[in-house]
Amino acid sequence: MPEKRNKLSTFLQTEMGRRKVIRSSAKAAGAAATLAAISPMMKTAAWAAGSEGLEKTKLSLGIIPLTDCAPIVIAKEKGFFKKYGLDVNVSKEASWANIRDKVSIGALDGAHMLAGMPIAASLGVGAIKKPTITGFSMDLNGNAITVSNDLYDRMMEADPEAMKESPVSARALKKVIDMDKAAGKPPMTFAQVFPVSTHNYEIRYWMAAAGIDPDKDVRLIVIPPPQMVANLRAKNIVGYCVGEPWNERAVVLGIGRTLITNYEIWNNNPEKVFGVNEEWAEKHPNTHLALLKALIEAGRWADKPENRMEVVKIISRRSYVNAPEDVVKMSMTGSFKYVKNEAPRPLPDFNVFYRYAATYPWESHAAWFISQMIRWGQISEPLDILAASKKIYRADLYAEAAKAVGVPYPTSNYKIEGTHAEPWTLTDASSPIPMGPDKFFDGKVYDPSQLIAYLQSFKVHNMKVPMDQLMAMNA
Repeated sequence: MPEKRNKLSTFLQTEMGRRKVIRSSAKAAGAAATLAAISPMMKTAAWAAGSEGLEKTKLSLGIIPLTDCAPIVIAKEKGFFKKYGLDVNVSKEASWANIRDKVSIGALDGAHMLAGMPIAASLGVGAIKKPTITGFSMDLNGNAITVSNDLYDRMMEADPEAMKESPVSARALKKVIDMDKAAGKPPMTFAQVFPVSTHNYEIRYWMAAAGIDPDKDVRLIVIPPPQMVANLRAKNIVGYCVGEPWNERAVVLGIGRTLITNYEIWNNNPEKVFGVNEEWAEKHPNTHLALLKALIEAGRWADKPENRMEVVKIISRRSYVNAPEDVVKMSMTGSFKYVKNEAPRPLPDFNVFYRYAATYPWESHAAWFISQMIRWGQISEPLDILAASKKIYRADLYAEAAKAVGVPYPTSNYKIEGTHAEPWTLTDASSPIPMGPDKFFDGKVYDPSQLIAYLQSFKVHNMKVPMDQLMAMNA
C-alpha cells in the first residue's frame, strides 16, 4: 500500500506540473496572439506613450456645438487621444453654464471653454470661486455680429455712408438708438452667449467704439448659441454676437445679415480654451500633459487646408455641431457669407486652430480679458492683473507639452496687440513662429505693461474698482 500511494503521489505531482506548463504556455501564446492583433497605433497608445504612467485614462470632456470645438473632436475622432493612452468621451452640453458647473463639480474632467471662463471661475466672477486653469488655447477668431433684416434696413436709412465702411462700425446703430430714444421707445434687445464670454466683450467693444453704452442704451441678454437663430426669427432679439455656424445659419435662412466678424474687430483674437480645475490638474499632471499633447497635434492637423473638409464632415455630425455641412464649411474653408444673395467673401483666417501660435495660452490675453471685466464692472475689487493671469493661463504647461511634441512655442508670455497690420515673425520663441495681423478696428494698441493707461483710454465704461487702488496693485 505505501508503494501504491508513493506511485500515485508521484503521478499526481507530474501531472499537475505538466498541466501547469500547458496553462503557462497557453497564456503566453494567448498574450502573443493578443499583441500580434493589436494595431501599431494601439501599441503606441498603450506602451510607447506610457499610458501606465497616467493617473487617469478614461475621461469625459465637454463641448458646446460650435465649429471651434474641433480640436477636441478631432483629437477623439482621428486618434490623437488614443495615441497618448487616453480613452475620451466627448459630451455635448447645452450651455456654457452647464460646462462651468460640470467641470466645477468634477462631472467633466475638462472642457471647451470661453477664454474668459477660467478667469471668471478663478476670481469668482458671476459664480462660486473655483480655481481653474488653461494650458491650451483652442483657436483664434470664429465669431460675428448678426442683426435682423429690419434693423439692417433701419441702419442703412440712418447712415448709408457708415454702412459702406469696411469693417462696419456701429455709428449707424448709434443713430437708430438715438432716434428711438427721442421717440420714447424702449431699448432694443441684443444677445450674447455668456456674461464672461468673448462675445460679450466683442459686442460691447464694437458698440462702445461708436459711443453706445451697452449697459444703458441697449438691453444685452444671454442666449445659448444654438438658440440664437430661433430667437432672431421670433423677433425676441434684433441682433447677436455668436460663434459659427449660427451667424451663417441666419444668413442662409434669409432672416439676418452679418455686419462684422470678430476677426475684423480684433485681428486674430483669442476665442476658446481647454479648461480644467486647478486641483484636477495637480492630481493628474501626467494625464493633463497627455491631453495637452493630443490637443496640440489635433489643432495642427485641423489647421491644414487639405484636412479642413474632413474636419467639416466630422464636426457637422449630429453628435457634435449638428448643422448642415454646407453651412459649417463656409467659415471653416476660408470664406464668409455676410448676406444671403451675395457671394461669400474671402476670410482665410476666420478659424485658426494652430497658425500664429494660436494654441499658446498668452498671459497677456488673460490680462486683456481681466481688463474688460474691470471695464464693465464685473470685477469691483482691485487685483494684481498680471499675477492673476500667470496663475490661470499656464504657458509653462503648454511649453512642456509643445517641447515633448516637437513644435515651436513662444518663450515670452506677453505680447503687444494692435501694432501689426501685416504678417510678422515672432522671434521670442523656441524657433521663429510666423504670426498674423493683430490690429483692432478702432486703431487702439494694447500693451500689457501699460494696463492702467489702457483702461483709462476707454471713454465708455462702467468701472467700479477704485482706480487709485488698482494703480497701486499694478504699479
